[in-house]
Parts: sequence; structure tokens; C-alpha cells
Amino acid sequence: MSVQRLKAWGADVGVTVVLLLVTLGGMGPAGEDQLDWARELDVWAYLLAVLAIVPLVLRRRYPAAVLAANALAVSAYLAIGYPYGPIMFTILVAAYTVGSRLPLFRAARWVAAYWLVVFALTLVRHLGDSPDNAWNAIAFMTIGTLAAFAAPLAIGAALRTRRESERDVRAAMARRAVSEERLRMAQELHDSVGHGLAVIAMQAGVALHVLEKNPVKAREALMAIRDTSKESLDGLRAELQALRTPDDTDAPRRPAPGLAEADVLLERIRAGGIEVDAEIDVRDDALPPDVAVAAYRIMQESLTNVLRHSGASRAQVRVRRDGAELTVDVVDDGSGGTTRPGADGGGTGIAGMRSRAEAFGGTLDAGPGVGGGFAVRARIPIREVSVPGSAS
Repeated sequence: MSVQRLKAWGADVGVTVVLLLVTLGGMGPAGEDQLDWARELDVWAYLLAVLAIVPLVLRRRYPAAVLAANALAVSAYLAIGYPYGPIMFTILVAAYTVGSRLPLFRAARWVAAYWLVVFALTLVRHLGDSPDNAWNAIAFMTIGTLAAFAAPLAIGAALRTRRESERDVRAAMARRAVSEERLRMAQELHDSVGHGLAVIAMQAGVALHVLEKNPVKAREALMAIRDTSKESLDGLRAELQALRTPDDTDAPRRPAPGLAEADVLLERIRAGGIEVDAEIDVRDDALPPDVAVAAYRIMQESLTNVLRHSGASRAQVRVRRDGAELTVDVVDDGSGGTTRPGADGGGTGIAGMRSRAEAFGGTLDAGPGVGGGFAVRARIPIREVSVPGSAS
């Protein structure tokens, strides 16, 4: 049994014990003023009171059955003619329980049936009174019993609705978290595997072109294919492992890439025949890790698009810190306009880069460059981080 269930069970036992003490101890004093018209308390009255209270210990698990048992005991108590007293408090607990545990309309039907029985018994008990006394007593008991039944039912139903709303909110948040994690994994796979496939396709073309004329160059291209495919497979395997074991914090994860790996990325692009001028003035340890990953992925996707779509021969890369912002610029001399996938809002490459920047409250602009070609500029807000070895 869970701790939460133990606490609930302890609370129900406590409520039951308190009701027993209050009811059995208060029945005598409460009945002294009613001896002129009610039956004197005896052992059966106390027994019926116990039978009305003890089932409440199971009220969370069997709310309807507990209400029925309480109704039988209380109805028998009133039908025999015993005086009103603390036993009526059990109605409050039973009605509240049904309202908090059952759907509203079903709970209302159970409580309404219980109230009709109590009302009928009250009516019968006062039929022998004088007309004025009978109507006064019946009116008072009608209002009192209606309040005793309706108020706890409404409170229980309201709390049940609140619990269900909170549960729905938690479920929606969980679904959103799962959806965001899936989108993140899809973006990671698109960036890492898509880049790897682009490089592999380019190197395979180089190898086929120089296979007979320049075996050394063909060998270098094949080695590049091997290394790139291995890295892409490692990334794919890490993401699939995380997908299979999302709650396993001990699951092996491939370290997220950062700007420290920019040199390897640039060499791959250069090996594809693109001349790349790079100026990276920021180190990973000067940035929050997630910002460094975002900067690397934006640079990677931009250069992959240069390799695949632009027909460019030259690209310029600049990563620098400008006050409280990190700026990533990638400009090529290839075809501009909106012919590049994602430049007009379609595709996933530029949209994915933009979502990475916007996740930090930043922006990303992609489109034709001022002097031709295509330009990508990302601005990512960063917070201050301490740099190891820096002066205090």
C-alpha cells in the first residue's frame, strides 16, 4: 500500500473515531429536550448510531454502498422515533463523500433519494402535532435537511471537479512535454543525420569522379564517408536509446556537440569543395551549454544547406558575442532568393534553426544576402557565465 493510501486510510479511520465519540457522547444530552415527543434512547438507538458511523471507514472505496448503509441505519433510527441528535452529522460526511467520489448526476440521485426518505419520515413523525406546530416543524426540518444534504454534496462535487481539472492540466502538460521531446529528437535527427547524409552524398560523388584518375583522393573521400557515417549512426543510436528509455537517467547519451567541434564541421564542408572562412570568437566554456549546442546546430544546418542547395563555392562563418547576445552569421555566394528549402517558410531546416533561436528568446533571419548569395543570421540572448581562469 502506498504512503498516500495509508494517509487516506488513516484520515478515514480518524473521522470515523471522532464521529463515534461525538455521536455516542452527545446523543443523551441532545435527547433530553425531546422526551415529550420522542422515544427514550436505549441500546438499540446506540447500536443504530454505530451502524450509521462504522461503514464510513470504507467511504472512499465504496461511497455508494456506504451512503446506503448510513441511510438504512439513520432511517431506522428516525422511523423508530428516537430523538434528533448527533447521528445526523453522519449524513454530512456520507453526502460529501458521494459528491466527491461519484459523477455529479449519479451522486445527486443517491443523495436525493436519501433526502426523500428522511423528509418522509420527518413528515410522518409530525402528523400528530397541532397544525401550527406541525407546519413549523416540517418547514424547519425541510430547510435543515435540504441544507444538510445539498451543501456537503455541492462541496464534494466542487472538489471532485477541481481534482479532475488539475489532473487534466497535469495530463496536458505531460502530453506537451512528450510532444516537445519528440520534436526535439526529430530536430536533432534532422540536424545530425541530415548533415551526415549530405556530406556522405558529396564525398561519394567526389570518390566516383576521381576513382580512376586520383586513387589517393578517392581514398580520402571514402574515409570521410566512413567517419561521417559512423558519427551519424552514433547520433541516431543515442537518440533512439533516449526514445526507448525516456525515464532512465543512466541511459548512455552521446555528448551534445558544441562550438569546440566547429573545426571538424568546417573541415568536412571544405572537403566538399566549399571554401569556408571562419571567425569564431567565443568558447564553449563562456556560454551556457544549451546556447553552445544551439549555436553549433544553427551553424551546422546553415553550412549543410550551403553544401546541398546553394551551388556556392565560398562561405563565411562568424560567431561572436555582442554584449548580452550571441550572433551566428553564415553567408555564401550561391543562389539567393527563396529557392532554398525552408526559405519561404516551408521545409524544416530553417524552421528548425529559427525554433532553436526563439527557444532562448532570440531571432533568426534567413534570406538573400546584400551582395548576393544567401545569408543566415541568428541572435541568441545569453546569460552571464563564469569563465574558468578569468580574473575575479
